[in-house]
Amino acid sequence: MTDAPHIPVLIDPILDKIAPVQGHWLDGTFGAGGYTRALLDAGVDHVTAVDRDPMVFDMAASWAADYADRLTLVQGTFGQMDEYAQNLDGVVLDLGVSSMQLDQADRGFSFMKDGPLDMRMAQSGASAADLVNSLDEAVLADIVYLYGEERASRQIARAICRARPITRTAELAKLIEGVLPRPKPGQAHPATRSFQALRIAVNDEYGQLYQGLLAAERALRPGGLLAVVTFHSIEDRMVKRFFKLRAGAAGNANRYAPAVQQQPSQFELITRKAIVADAAECAANPRSRSAKLRVARRLNAPITPIDPVQLGMPILEGKL
Repeated sequence: MTDAPHIPVLIDPILDKIAPVQGHWLDGTFGAGGYTRALLDAGVDHVTAVDRDPMVFDMAASWAADYADRLTLVQGTFGQMDEYAQNLDGVVLDLGVSSMQLDQADRGFSFMKDGPLDMRMAQSGASAADLVNSLDEAVLADIVYLYGEERASRQIARAICRARPITRTAELAKLIEGVLPRPKPGQAHPATRSFQALRIAVNDEYGQLYQGLLAAERALRPGGLLAVVTFHSIEDRMVKRFFKLRAGAAGNANRYAPAVQQQPSQFELITRKAIVADAAECAANPRSRSAKLRVARRLNAPITPIDPVQLGMPILEGKL
């Protein structure tokens, strides 16, 4: 078998927390196939692998057949995973953009390589260039602030609107560099937060995460496990709050408020605190430095409504 082109982040802690590894799992972010292959090699009976990027399945053709009928590939979004499989023993989600996508300049995800300003994971719909060149300045500023947590969002949005049209990643990165102070040694590139924000907006990543958590809840059997790897604070906040709310561990925000009747818990927390990569993994795989793993077990309680605001999901007022 050919090695997968990237190292699956926190795979050893995942396999440790879900042992014994068995049954039917769904990998909602297939990418280069690292998690899928690790699960199958560890003894999972079957993996349904989902990704919205059609290119990843072409890249997997050289090894997917080695697993024969133990592997099912599905082009789609993990926000709809319960339409692809039910009664699952486990779900794993590795959020964000993959290193494989970042490395392809023509996909337009990275400010480190010049390419068309695209960023579409599914290679369809509105691109980053479409948003940058058509949205009102106020909406652009909101995207950069809410999705990228960039304090200079208004200055960046103003500069973008003055410079339009912008069609290349290098062009946008240079513009943002001209707005922000020169980074100190060790600091991230000035365009990091803005590129993250645009990518999240193009792919509706927070909306997909919200839908994906609910879909996993519907698709898992009682006793099934949900493992989620996040890479930045907003994603981790949403997953943490979802698990705590569903485990009945969110607490009472106001001790003077009337007591709220406790509802049956839908999940049991396996990880009370997020698991992070150790020094060895960080050295071997720099992408793992910001990664956090949370795992919970599905219980038998029926599903109840949950609002995205309860998860701390940023809500964009303007229309894209």
